[in-house]
Amino acid sequence: MTITGSTLVADIATENPATIKVFQRHRIDFCCGGKVPLEEACRRKDLEAPEIIAELDAALLGAEASTDWAEASLTDLVAHIRRRFHRPLVVELPRLAAMLAKVVSRHGSRLPETLLPLQETFTALHTELLDHMAKEDAVLFPAIVALETEPESARTAWHWIGQPIGVMEAEHAEAGAALERIAALTGGYVPPADACPTFRGLYHGLEELEREMHLHVHLENHILFPRAAALVRDRTGQ
Repeated sequence: MTITGSTLVADIATENPATIKVFQRHRIDFCCGGKVPLEEACRRKDLEAPEIIAELDAALLGAEASTDWAEASLTDLVAHIRRRFHRPLVVELPRLAAMLAKVVSRHGSRLPETLLPLQETFTALHTELLDHMAKEDAVLFPAIVALETEPESARTAWHWIGQPIGVMEAEHAEAGAALERIAALTGGYVPPADACPTFRGLYHGLEELEREMHLHVHLENHILFPRAAALVRDRTGQ
């Protein structure tokens, strides 16, 4: 799809759910009031259409430069995880929760077997992920950075750092199980044929959440945590 000023907002959101974040960020109505040209919607919000089109195109590209995190410093890897996953999740999880609440209020009585357990599962995951990231940011990540930047800290770190790493890995497994349940409840993130843009955007966002979480957990479980443990062993000989 080529997005121009004359393209209807609802058509953009329906065909390309990744663009919904842009519309929400600028408070452009893409659902009930979306049957207007993008240029008109921008004018109503005192926005420049070319700038919004550029943001929409960027949302569709979403390409990320490749970095070998197995070779980067642990400090840089921790900063990347916080910037690339933790901070966006703090914004994205409430966004998805609000969309899910709206979909449940409109369609919950029609699809109770799907939407009610979906909301219950997502709500629990939402709470658990925020708590999980807070613990990593407050305790484990600073300790890992200290291992690299303050060699003396390695003398005592080995005696305790394995415990929080084990807890984080167990919580990753629990989050993975919740994401599997969400995928199953949504039939692989396939919305009903008559779903509105918000419904479609919700399923797209949930699918994107799963994809991002897989990358997130991979970096921690398979790169960050083993490298931190290896660094302690190397410096302590234990």
